[in-house]
Amino acid sequence: MKIRAVEISDLPFLYRWENDAEVWMDSDTHNPLSQRLLREYIENSTGDIYKDGQVRLIIEEDEVVTGCVDLFDLDIRSRRAAMGLYISPSARGKGLGTAAVEWVIAYAEKQLHLHQLYAIIRSSNKACMRIYEHLGFTHDAILKEWVILPDGSYDDAIVFQKILTK
Repeated sequence: MKIRAVEISDLPFLYRWENDAEVWMDSDTHNPLSQRLLREYIENSTGDIYKDGQVRLIIEEDEVVTGCVDLFDLDIRSRRAAMGLYISPSARGKGLGTAAVEWVIAYAEKQLHLHQLYAIIRSSNKACMRIYEHLGFTHDAILKEWVILPDGSYDDAIVFQKILTK
């Protein structure tokens, strides 16, 4: 597995993922994104989380783009950031999500010198919750009826947190 910066050549993947309404309930996306907007994001991103407040990284397996991992909502003063993970359906169940989150933990601790990471995960997303639990994130809060589902019902979200440094 390889994790790298986003390239213009990733535009088709990002366009497909960002416009998949099934994924929206697990992200802050609420409407389709144009290729133009995504291209501008790629072109304008410095790749420096301290300048942009966020960074998106691409996950590859055998030179095939299989997903992405995001660090966002960087709080420099408190040395923490949120993280998000997306693995394409065809690549799920192969350990890539676990490997990607492990990579981000090491990167956040050793390179970014963050104190903690957190993720907010829909309570019915059991596969994702297993990844974070396996990697030592603690289940610290339940956000009641936090996520609206396609049928109009609500799902709770779980806040997972990992302290990296003391």
